[in-house]
Amino acid sequence: MNRIKKLSSDVVLLGILLLAAFLYSYGIWNDQYVNTYYTTAVGSMLQSFHNFFFASLDSAGSVTVDKPPVTFWIQTVSALIFGLHGWSVILPQALGGVGSVLLVYLLVKPTFGRTAARLAALAMATTPVAAAVSRTNNIDAMLVFTLLLAAWFLFKGTKHNKIGSLLAAFALIGVGFNEKMLQAYMVLPAFYLFYILAARVNWKKKTGVLAACTAVLLAVSLSWAVIVDSIPASKRPYIGSSGTNSVLNLAFGYNGVSRLTGDRSTGGSGGGFPGGGGGMAGSNGEMPSWNGAEMPAMDGTGGQGGQGMMSGAEGQAPGGTDEGTAPGGQAGEDGGRQGFGNRTDGEGRQFGGGGQGGPGGMNGGGGMFNTGTAGPLRLFQPALSGQASWLLPFLLFGCIGIFAGLRRRNFTQKHKEALFWLAWLVPVMGFFSIAGFFHQYYLIMMAPPIAALAGAGWVQLGTYYKERSAWLSWLLPAATLATAFFQWYIIHPYDDMIGSGWSIGVLAGGIAVTLLLLILRIMKGREKPFVHAAAVLGLLVLLIGPLYWAFTPIIYGSSSMTPAAGPDSSSGMGGRNSGTGVNGNLLAYLKEHNTGEKYLFAAMDYGTAGPYIIDENEPVVILNGFNSSDVPYTTGTLKALVASGKVKYFLVTTGGMGGGRGGNSEITAWITENGTVVPAEEWQGTESGNNAGTLYEVTVQ
Repeated sequence: MNRIKKLSSDVVLLGILLLAAFLYSYGIWNDQYVNTYYTTAVGSMLQSFHNFFFASLDSAGSVTVDKPPVTFWIQTVSALIFGLHGWSVILPQALGGVGSVLLVYLLVKPTFGRTAARLAALAMATTPVAAAVSRTNNIDAMLVFTLLLAAWFLFKGTKHNKIGSLLAAFALIGVGFNEKMLQAYMVLPAFYLFYILAARVNWKKKTGVLAACTAVLLAVSLSWAVIVDSIPASKRPYIGSSGTNSVLNLAFGYNGVSRLTGDRSTGGSGGGFPGGGGGMAGSNGEMPSWNGAEMPAMDGTGGQGGQGMMSGAEGQAPGGTDEGTAPGGQAGEDGGRQGFGNRTDGEGRQFGGGGQGGPGGMNGGGGMFNTGTAGPLRLFQPALSGQASWLLPFLLFGCIGIFAGLRRRNFTQKHKEALFWLAWLVPVMGFFSIAGFFHQYYLIMMAPPIAALAGAGWVQLGTYYKERSAWLSWLLPAATLATAFFQWYIIHPYDDMIGSGWSIGVLAGGIAVTLLLLILRIMKGREKPFVHAAAVLGLLVLLIGPLYWAFTPIIYGSSSMTPAAGPDSSSGMGGRNSGTGVNGNLLAYLKEHNTGEKYLFAAMDYGTAGPYIIDENEPVVILNGFNSSDVPYTTGTLKALVASGKVKYFLVTTGGMGGGRGGNSEITAWITENGTVVPAEEWQGTESGNNAGTLYEVTVQ
């Protein structure tokens, strides 16, 4: 209770939390479907406990989403309380984002002081990628909150030698594994290292405690996976994107090693994404034409700027029937492809390619998901630097300051905690520097250590500066100037879009503060007014650029499927997220002609079925998962489903279920061979549009 009173009395902290709440939640009520893939799953999970436990994508429990269930359980509870809306499934992530800001404050304050904690919290709140992803129902904001809560228990347990708190810390990482699998384990080096360095017990006790913590970690991590994999396949949904119908394969394959190698296949027949063992759904292993035109060359030699868009862009509905478009596009967490239309800035440098946070694009080295070119400087490239890298130069100088006074007999708590944050940050930076398959919003994993080290580094640099500690006193002005130039580098390519005032202003502000710091440093006399204020100003000026970038999802809009910050954040492809909603005529027809079937109809993909599940709470079967290698049904099991009287109507959209991909094409062929076409004029009404498709009534003896 006393802790709460102390926190509530910190007006600055309350202001920072309110800022975070605004950045993470303003306008979320305008997003109807958010990430349609996940929202469809929440709608299905509300319909039965069976669907809830397995995180089923559809009402029939045919196939799961491609992630474990914990975050979706939380979203489902929120939807149960508030009703299923876009904002109700976003709310847990927005609250988790604000909670992360508070936890950064609580983790930094005891050792580095209140001012450092405030600055760290402010840096966390204004990290652009944190603002972008917290405004969606993607998993990462909740994952970061879980890992920070684990860090809080780690610090507490280590300080007071409480085994229960240490076990809770590693159990929470296990919970994180059940949110986004191996991504949660990226922080494990930091946790092990910190306990080894900071625990005031002998090595025998350390070994025993870490062994127990590891056992708890593995038990919690694998609990859901082992339960699900032990259930006969006929009694549970197909494990989406696993390739082998196994949660463990999903965890260590598609959501594990494949992220590093860039292999986007799933190990099953067919394949997931281009370059990953099979091509796009509907393409027979080849890239489809886009909007009836040839797809731009992947090497940047044949792009027709602005012409290539997948189905779902420019208002096309999921499962679109336009000739030459991919069926529904790719969406979900591994979401929509970036648009290939490139733009140039005033100096002829290409950027855009779907925007998503900066220059780069396909032809500018942005990669398929606009994540730049793998290498040691990847996080400083235009494609990624605007998401979370703004304070990295300041961080470098800050760490020099923190460890400059390190001696064998002077290994303080500050050093230990700084090493914890570095051991979190460095592996994460290393992974994203070389990984072949990730999205920009994954970089939220960098936000907590960067924020904490920025606040902690400021304390040390400020102390050296005020004490005139020889060469160390010049680190603060140098850090301010170097970071200002780097932030100018991030903003400058957008001058034609947002005006040059932002880039020039940030650089001019950094130079001005640097000059002020130099003047105050040179002046004689140890006690001078404004020295402390100037030191604080040195970091605050460097938060102007990130703050503006954090506002861009509100100002310019953003893709809920692949969220990212930046002035072009709204230009990313949404894939199947760009649906036209429910066809009222189809809904009325299906209800009128339902003769007791459990499911209203079966759809080829979640993009077609989603609006009926989300908006109308109707039970709908989805015959495919996110990935085209998912095979939840064979012709035999589908025939049995129809024979049982559970479904008789099938809406087949152009491209079917993978257009020639083994069992998928067999399912489509079975429907068309055994079904009777319902005349379009009986159910389409005036809403035929691109998503009309063909409605079949299928009956079997």
